Amino acid sequence: MDTPQSWKRQTVLFLTSQTLSLFGSSLVQYALMWHVTLATKSGWVMTLFVLCGFVPTFLMSPFAGVWADRLNRKNLIMLSDGLIALATLALALVFMAGEDALWLILVTAAIRAVGQAVQGPAVGALLPQFVPPEQLTRVNGISSTLQSAIMFASPILSGVLMTIWPLEWVFFLDVATAALAISVLAFLLKVPPHAKASAPQTVSYFADLKLGFRYVRDHRYLVSFFAFVGILLLFVGPAAFLTPLQVARSFGDDVWRLTAIEVVFSVGMMGGGVLMAVWGGFRNRVHSMVFSTAIMAVCTILLGLLPNFWVYLVPMGVFGVAMPYFNTASAVLIQEHVEPDYLGRVFSIFTMLMTSMMPLGMLLYGPLAEVVSIESLLLITGGLMAALAVVMLFDKRLLKAGVPKEAE
Repeated sequence: MDTPQSWKRQTVLFLTSQTLSLFGSSLVQYALMWHVTLATKSGWVMTLFVLCGFVPTFLMSPFAGVWADRLNRKNLIMLSDGLIALATLALALVFMAGEDALWLILVTAAIRAVGQAVQGPAVGALLPQFVPPEQLTRVNGISSTLQSAIMFASPILSGVLMTIWPLEWVFFLDVATAALAISVLAFLLKVPPHAKASAPQTVSYFADLKLGFRYVRDHRYLVSFFAFVGILLLFVGPAAFLTPLQVARSFGDDVWRLTAIEVVFSVGMMGGGVLMAVWGGFRNRVHSMVFSTAIMAVCTILLGLLPNFWVYLVPMGVFGVAMPYFNTASAVLIQEHVEPDYLGRVFSIFTMLMTSMMPLGMLLYGPLAEVVSIESLLLITGGLMAALAVVMLFDKRLLKAGVPKEAE
């Protein structure tokens, strides 16, 4: 393992690169979403836009996992950043020429989603190549804090920029941040390729893909882990997607109220990321996941019960605090226990779940919200989340996997 100064420098450079990349991408994502909303005022078009944002990620993730295990992960991150930047640049040039056809925006959103699908598994698998195992929780916690800060700042800044700049200049800003992020990785971050990327490949891509799914099947704790993650994401759906509608129906449709819940949630996530980076969570990663799930369950139930908007904001913020505990502990559990040659493929399955389960759940919750009160849906799903937390505590195989590898 490199010297402490070496891995710390590598970590700072890597997180700097990812923060630049994510910041520009987030600005453009909000700008595109709001442009489509204001230009069309169509629910169907917004549905198409959302589908273009998550379907390519879902479909590409398994292949992206194979690439992350077969190829140089740093180069793969740079290539995906470059693909996203080129798509955004092309759209900016089209806008400058006076064209803003909806289909071009949807195609760009889909290409950007493909780039993000390729980038996700590579990022998750690259970190353990230069971060010591005992520091993974801290580094993932810092990364979560930075992501939460971007989630907080980017919609505000994107809205401001859209009022003072032509839309294409927001796109150019993303291209500039991507160029900086790629430059940091290319010229400053020194991470040699992992062993499999340097060795001759003896099986096909599809054989590698099958081996990845077989690896999960043969390691039963991963089956339990992914089952719990998928079920939790289904139950979180109403709290994640229906609370703005609940606020509009129950407390008033003022824009400041909708802004308030987003800001409080984002600030909570920043606080949770900082706490996770400092504390590190419970020694057993699964205990951290259960703790987070229990807190989210209680907050979801309170969101369905509290009649006062200002009090309602408290569980919304605490919910945000709890999320980094689950996300960080989940990522570290994978990074600590999965063999390096399979990290990309396992992270790709994780990405598939994270990008698909909540939107799929909304196919059920959305129509239900028209015939059942959102408060009822929150109470039911909150109770189910609490039950899931209890079940997780009795899964001995998963609990064993939650122990840090160096402590086994």
